[in-house]
Amino acid sequence: MADRTTPYGAFNYLVEFDGGEVLGGFSDVSGIGTEITIAEYRNGNEKENHVRKVAGIHKVSDVTGKRGLINSKSLFDWIKQSRTNGPDAQRTMKITLLDEAQRPVQSWVLRGVIPMKYTGPTLAGKGGGDVAMEEIVFSAQAFEITAP
Repeated sequence: MADRTTPYGAFNYLVEFDGGEVLGGFSDVSGIGTEITIAEYRNGNEKENHVRKVAGIHKVSDVTGKRGLINSKSLFDWIKQSRTNGPDAQRTMKITLLDEAQRPVQSWVLRGVIPMKYTGPTLAGKGGGDVAMEEIVFSAQAFEITAP
């Protein structure tokens, strides 16, 4: 099979929690990433006047999901559980990119996920064609990329 040269579209994906639970379809998922803090260090007896850069701690970015409001309390139940149970409410979140034939291409697995911010829909009496959208920001402790 030849290597693919065309990038994958960003519109076919799945968001699952704890190995399969789906909390409704998300229309947008953004912020997937990680960052490594770099410490600068210089020995006092270095011959050259420059710093060394040493990899330090790393952190995982917060991930934002947006979805149309649906008749489901699963997400809010998880938010309530996070308020009362703290770390015991952590879950694993898996975001899987799919190709045109709906086959998995790559997954981002976030561990120790907690919903940290919820924003409800903006409601307005005008128009009538807009979808009521909610936004959820997830905090994660660990991150990895996996192949199918």
